[in-house]
Amino acid sequence: MAVVAFVAPYLLETTGRFVEAAARLPGVELALVTCEPLEKVPPRLRTHLAGHWRIEDGLDPAQIVGAVQGLSGQLGPVRRLIGVLEQLQVQLAQARGHLGIDGMDVATAHNFRDKAQMKSVWRAAGIPCARHRLADSAEAAYGFAAEVGLPIVVKPPAGAGAKSTFRIDDADELRVWLSTAPPTPDRTAMMEEFLTGEEGSFDSVLVDGQLVWHSISNYIPTPLEVLRNPWIQWQVLFPRHIDGPEYDEIRTIAPTALRELGLETGFTHLEWFRRPDGSVAISEVAVRPPGAQISSMLNFAHDFDLYSAWAQLQVYGSFDPPSRKWAVGTAFLRGQGSGRIRAVHGLADVQREIGSLVVDVSLPQPGLMSSGVYEGDGFVTVRHAQTPVVAEALRRLIDGVRVELE
Repeated sequence: MAVVAFVAPYLLETTGRFVEAAARLPGVELALVTCEPLEKVPPRLRTHLAGHWRIEDGLDPAQIVGAVQGLSGQLGPVRRLIGVLEQLQVQLAQARGHLGIDGMDVATAHNFRDKAQMKSVWRAAGIPCARHRLADSAEAAYGFAAEVGLPIVVKPPAGAGAKSTFRIDDADELRVWLSTAPPTPDRTAMMEEFLTGEEGSFDSVLVDGQLVWHSISNYIPTPLEVLRNPWIQWQVLFPRHIDGPEYDEIRTIAPTALRELGLETGFTHLEWFRRPDGSVAISEVAVRPPGAQISSMLNFAHDFDLYSAWAQLQVYGSFDPPSRKWAVGTAFLRGQGSGRIRAVHGLADVQREIGSLVVDVSLPQPGLMSSGVYEGDGFVTVRHAQTPVVAEALRRLIDGVRVELE
């Protein structure tokens, strides 16, 4: 039996699925390192654990090292140290290096976590990506804006997805930002050239440096546009067929970009753009499975279990590539404005029209505060063998369902 330590600071629902999948792997004794006391671990998961070690700070590499050493004393040498959170990858790599455990090293983890460093690696290798600068002062920010022109995008250097990301369109917005929250050496800001065009994701698996599987999705519209326009309902579409020439460039660029960052074996979620002239540029990538329901959509599109496949890859370095069997789409239901959810309108009519296509749903709950995020207050996922059918079902959902706020 191989002893594996899984670091999960808190057991959110999705995180718990990955932990349970790892615990069910044949030949694995799984120990959980977490901030949660044992009694807070769900009973169904608790029965599959060989060990539990509570730490105070789940992002502290020294505490992770101490936990692994303690578990090794109880269960025998820990052979793998894994975790699914993007914010945890550098600390896991540091702990592996200290303990002599195989896995992604610190330099590679930094390349994925530090978005400025990531872009620098890519530009040095000739990978098409947005021009960028890590600004540590108002002067540096003004200089970058003058160099590339407005609009520009501002984000935290170690951000995740579109969170804490915003666009600056003109000189007045730039001046307001720099007068209220200017970057400093202690609080730097990642500034990027604003890429226009279509956006999507390229989810993939590398094994020993070779691309063994990938999935492509389309964002409708881009997440940044959704963030800026509270009335927009976001959609994610997985086309049934992704082997056409329209995806040749991203299929060529993406694996090279991952290898340049140092990745040998891992699951990645990459954001990419198709510019108006048809050329492709990469935005950023995380060495983790995707969020925002995309992990579930991958399951529906391929009829497989992503959680178990990820665990198999992390523990044993192997992956059985699934084939794309369905087109899948998710419409994110978003209240207009702010306040509590009063009602959801139009569901009955839409249910009559597309109910047979629905494979997953989480409806906004009246009485709860609207989330205010671009993923909305609920979602509906649909599936069909033909991409146009799914695209039309998404349009019907967006046009026909309205979340009313108080």
